[in-house]
Amino acid sequence: MNPLFIALLLSTFAGLATTIGSLIAFFIRKPNKQALSFIMGFSCGVMLLISFVELLQQGIQTNGILVGMGFFLIGMMIMLLIDMKVSHYYEFEEEDSVTTQESKHQNQKNHLKKTSVLVALGVFIHNFPEGMATFIGTLKDIELGILITTAIALHNIPEGIVVAVTVSSYDDSKLKPILWSFLSGISEPIGALLVGVFLFPFVNDYLLGALLALVGGFMIYISLDELLPMSRSLGKEHTSILGIAAGMFAMSLSIAIL
Repeated sequence: MNPLFIALLLSTFAGLATTIGSLIAFFIRKPNKQALSFIMGFSCGVMLLISFVELLQQGIQTNGILVGMGFFLIGMMIMLLIDMKVSHYYEFEEEDSVTTQESKHQNQKNHLKKTSVLVALGVFIHNFPEGMATFIGTLKDIELGILITTAIALHNIPEGIVVAVTVSSYDDSKLKPILWSFLSGISEPIGALLVGVFLFPFVNDYLLGALLALVGGFMIYISLDELLPMSRSLGKEHTSILGIAAGMFAMSLSIAIL
């Protein structure tokens, strides 16, 4: 099978994980915070291990430690700039007590609508480099692409839940939360397509190694700046670290088997 097709297929699957999250939210109207904390911690552990053990190492082995670390840090800086430009936050809001003040209710509804748009937009933009990561990793090695897809899909599921929950908080529609979650994840195959169109003709071992280190920087930033804080805020004292340890252990086994 064509490696380009496999890379695009894996990127699409990783992006569709947000839709899976919205379907979970459809059946579980108020997701368990402890479970979400563990899942996000697990995803963080998976992404940390892949970034340091696989992606950064590939970049260093191909281009040397200075170039490899340079692209790794550039990846983190790119994600920082994206984060600064797109303010988004994830919040599971408690339902307010019933009020007779119609204006207050409308203001709350408008606030929730604005929040859901920001969350969906933030997830959309953050997923764009993740699609690139999956595509580039798969071009290097299909097994590596599968590992990256697994890591990204695991943390896209909670993101899909968050998008669906925020949309459901102001809209009674059954389809809108699923549609918004789908749209927030579709940027992953778009990112993969752009890499395939513009970069693939120029890909060699050195460029691929540099891109893998860059992707490692993307994933480290997402893990430490997004997944870890969210995991700690949702769970109790040790839920987050247990999830991280479990994620690292599971991914270590996967790497050993593959």
